[in-house]
Amino acid sequence: PMTPPVAHEPMLLLAVTEFVANSAAFTYFAAGALRKNISSDMLPRRFPLQLRTQSMEVFSPQLQERYPDQPMELHLWARRQPLLSCRPDAVHGTLFSSAEAFVVLPNATRVPAFLLNI
Repeated sequence: PMTPPVAHEPMLLLAVTEFVANSAAFTYFAAGALRKNISSDMLPRRFPLQLRTQSMEVFSPQLQERYPDQPMELHLWARRQPLLSCRPDAVHGTLFSSAEAFVVLPNATRVPAFLLNI
């Protein structure tokens, strides 16, 4: 428990408990809101790692050989409810997630490339 500071001027004070933070995390997870699809056109051109098979050659040389310089997509989602803890200096969180990469073919078909559990 923390004692709120004494205000000498008008101010807005917002306090978040672990119960509130974890309830919000559960609600977002249960609603399926912790999902995000990222395509190659969503990243800035100057971003060091582009979502193209050519950029992924370092991680998987066979990917570039099979699908030369094709765009890719990442599908990210939470596998379990995030766990949040409140500390005096910050809110800390743990996210159990997965990332699945797809190669996007010229006919818009998505071919699974790899799956990472993060």
